[in-house]
Amino acid sequence: MRMKFAAVSAMVLAGLALAGCDNGNERQLQGWVEAELIFVSPDEQGRVENLKVREGDQVKQGDLLFTVDDDLQKADLLVKKTAVVNAQQNFDRAKELLKTAAGTQKTYDDAEAALRQAKANLGWSETRLGRRSAYSPADGTIQQVYFRPGENVSAVRPVVALLPPQNLKLRFFAPEPLLPEIKYGETVTVSCDGCEKGLTAKVSFIARSAEFTPPVIYSLDERAKLVFLIEARPEQPEKFRVGQPVTVTLPKEAPK
Repeated sequence: MRMKFAAVSAMVLAGLALAGCDNGNERQLQGWVEAELIFVSPDEQGRVENLKVREGDQVKQGDLLFTVDDDLQKADLLVKKTAVVNAQQNFDRAKELLKTAAGTQKTYDDAEAALRQAKANLGWSETRLGRRSAYSPADGTIQQVYFRPGENVSAVRPVVALLPPQNLKLRFFAPEPLLPEIKYGETVTVSCDGCEKGLTAKVSFIARSAEFTPPVIYSLDERAKLVFLIEARPEQPEKFRVGQPVTVTLPKEAPK
């Protein structure tokens, strides 16, 4: 999934670069919209029983996304509850025997420790059972559904991918001569086909290491130039879509 998305991003960049080779305005940089998806998965292997969302659905934090069969977890919980009952009986017996001097302190301490362990095991089983239901960790949009009801999913394999609005970012490359003019937190203007005017983003990342301009994209003269990856967070992320080409315009150079 990640490799596929990276390949798509590279293709988008290639197309943008080709389109922008003849652009006379060096302060306009071509980029694209990328997403940092949240992958929601079960802790343990199981069969998807209920899927509460579809691709494109808007969800709120805490909304139920899906459930996985919990037969094994319920059986384990029953075993742990029985163990707590038995441990409690043994502890009560040891306590009474200690009071009448018919029991030893060691027997009492061992029974007390066994009861604590049994209760801890019960708490763990209750947690396992509760986590067979997956809830949305944030507000956002369901971008992808990977498993449907009736399908088996292994542990930590995502069932759905969630995109919170704040996880959208713009990625573009700046040539070395422009790098000193780009500051962290600086506001840049963003435009795209069909987008409203006046959209902005704030620079959130500036790469510390350079990359060579891909030789399959640029001319022979351009191949030797170094570029630096820049990321910016849009101030109105709901206005953009993943993979969308954008033009980032840097602020005008301050007079010297």
